[in-house]
Amino acid sequence: MKLLTFIENQQYKLGIHTDKGVIDVAAAAVEQAEVPLNVHEVINGGSKAIAALQRLADQALAGERALLDESELTLAPCVTAPSKIICVGLNYRKHAEETNAPIPEYPILFNKFSNTLTGHGHDVALPKVSQKVDYEAELVIVIGKESKYLTKENALDHVFGYCCVNDLSARDLQLRTPQWMLGKICDDFSPLGPYLVTADEVGDPNELEIKCIVNGEVRQHSNTSDMIFKVDEIVSYISQHLTLSPGDIILTGTPEGVVLGYPLEKQVYLQDGDVVTIEIEKLGSITNRMVAEV
Repeated sequence: MKLLTFIENQQYKLGIHTDKGVIDVAAAAVEQAEVPLNVHEVINGGSKAIAALQRLADQALAGERALLDESELTLAPCVTAPSKIICVGLNYRKHAEETNAPIPEYPILFNKFSNTLTGHGHDVALPKVSQKVDYEAELVIVIGKESKYLTKENALDHVFGYCCVNDLSARDLQLRTPQWMLGKICDDFSPLGPYLVTADEVGDPNELEIKCIVNGEVRQHSNTSDMIFKVDEIVSYISQHLTLSPGDIILTGTPEGVVLGYPLEKQVYLQDGDVVTIEIEKLGSITNRMVAEV
């Protein structure tokens, strides 16, 4: 199932992406109880909530009701209020090589905050304090159950689903100190979506084609199989150190092809008007335009 969140009258509303359009869950569920009405209710409700939404979707499609044109919607981040945003750095072998970084022995972790979240189609302001904003196509893990001390063998059982993110990075701020966080936490630096796709529909998360396209030019083109630490390893490793909660998101690193990996004379960072699309197999694509901050 592909879930999305759209904005109507300044409120978040839950939708289900289908080939016939987006099902407005609240409108379709007028006479039905126990149907989740926002993405976090779905995540917390797990398989029972998904089953209720599937029944609702089947009825809505059969009657062709409560269907919206996705192109006319204003989309929000597909996960609207994660309690944690945890990121893994240097997690693709070829990306580590292009930046002349040693292959990490353990996952390199840092964090972002909720101010970085935005949705498909929204403009992203390039911060005045940076001249070197870079794109990063990444797969996102969305946790579905409270998790602590997971093994690799059971880690994926605690994953609700997956989505796309552009882990935008101000390289001049990121590399100012050994701690990367400053270059990662600018407003709207995590466009997330457009869909939250349930784990059953994705299958193996380490066999997905991943791309970043800037102004129509493919800049990154890889596969999640190039991850140094696979999805199950990442979830297990993080859970050894803190409790993961439903709705937490984990950004899993980016493949080769970022501006930082180019020779210095060829490094051209994102500019006002650039349009960036992140596309991952089975997860759809999210597009945002970069604009100068005013």
